[in-house]
Order: sequence, then structure tokens, then C-alpha cells
Amino acid sequence: MNALIQAVDSAIAWGCRVVLYVTLSVVFVILTINVGLRYIAGTSIAWASELPELLFPWMIMAGVVIAAQHGSHIAVVLVTQKLGASRRWVLAAGSLIVAAMYGSLAWMAVPVAQIAHDEKTPILHVPGSVSVGALALGFGVLAVVTLCRLPRVWNDQRVVSAQAAEAMAHGA
Repeated sequence: MNALIQAVDSAIAWGCRVVLYVTLSVVFVILTINVGLRYIAGTSIAWASELPELLFPWMIMAGVVIAAQHGSHIAVVLVTQKLGASRRWVLAAGSLIVAAMYGSLAWMAVPVAQIAHDEKTPILHVPGSVSVGALALGFGVLAVVTLCRLPRVWNDQRVVSAQAAEAMAHGA
């Protein structure tokens, strides 16, 4: 069971990294080209402002999921430092509540995406459901990630990666 949970968690991490790297790269390239065109040719690409707006929610949600996987939540660190023997029960119950909340947010975003589907961007004519879909998918994935972390929380395993240890050493 732990191997399956770890495989799901790793697949989510890989997928989110791909989304994060691709969206960040595309946004950077488009904005750089557009700024260059403004200064060199005095013109710009008409759709250059729309595409970053469409990619931004996907980039943010991918980053939020990756942060959740690394336990990069200030509140979690502050609370867990103060808990004693009841730590495992409180964190497990909190994780279940948070997973349920993420799941409900994902569920509530689906009808909003259906409504937003009728709204199109002015130049590219992309449906608004593309941006809202990022929220629905992101919250759903956050629910899964939270549930994948539950065995570690229950067993009181504090996973500290080399990156997290380095970040903690630098005060992040």
C-alpha cells in the first residue's frame, strides 16, 4: 500500500513540476519577446497578454501542490512544534479535514468551470473554463496529496529532504 501511495505522490510531483516548468518558461519567453518587440519595433504581439493570464493559474496551482508535498506551510510548522503526545491525532484529524475541504473546493469549482466555459478570451477565444479548471484540478490533487501524506503524519515521520533542510538552514 505504501508503494502505491508513494507512486501516486511521485507521479503528482512529476506532473506538477512539468506544468510549472513549462508554464513558467512559456510565460517568460512570451513576455520577453513582447518587451523586445515593443522596444525594437514599436509594436507588440496582440495575444501576448492573454496567454500568460491563462497559464498563470496553472503555474500557481502546480506550485501550491509542490509546496504542499514538501510541507512548506508556516502554520503546520508552528502548530507541530507546540504539540506534545497528541500530535499524531491532531495532525491526522487536521489532514482529513483539510483533504475534505480541498475535495469540496474541487467539487464546487466544477460548476463554476461549466459557467465560465461560455466566456471566451477576446483574442484567442479560449474558454474561461481553462483557468477555472486549473483550480478544480489543483484542489483535487491537493486533496490526494494530503491523503498521501496521512500515513507519514500518523506514523509521525518527519520527512526532511536535502532541499528542505537547506531551506530551513537559510531561514526559509
